[in-house]
Amino acid sequence: MSEGLSSFLPFIAMFVVVYFFMIAPQMKRAKKEKKFANEIKKGDRVITKSGMHGKIVELNDKDGSCVIETLAGKIKFDRNAISMESSQRLNTPAK
Repeated sequence: MSEGLSSFLPFIAMFVVVYFFMIAPQMKRAKKEKKFANEIKKGDRVITKSGMHGKIVELNDKDGSCVIETLAGKIKFDRNAISMESSQRLNTPAK
């Protein structure tokens, strides 16, 4: 009986390592990004994942979109298209 269990022990250990080093951090990051997208408000300066800079002028909770005003005009984006890291770096003062 213990011989069968010991043959599966490396696979179990490998799954635990993969979970703690890959899956759990990814789930934590996704949770933070979702919280960030829900907390944006009018007037926030943001950067989209494609690199476009602008300011939030309108939020639509029904379809999860927002309107961003850029130098070229106003553009409608999905809230998930806003980069959390770049926008936070933009809004924190330099040291």
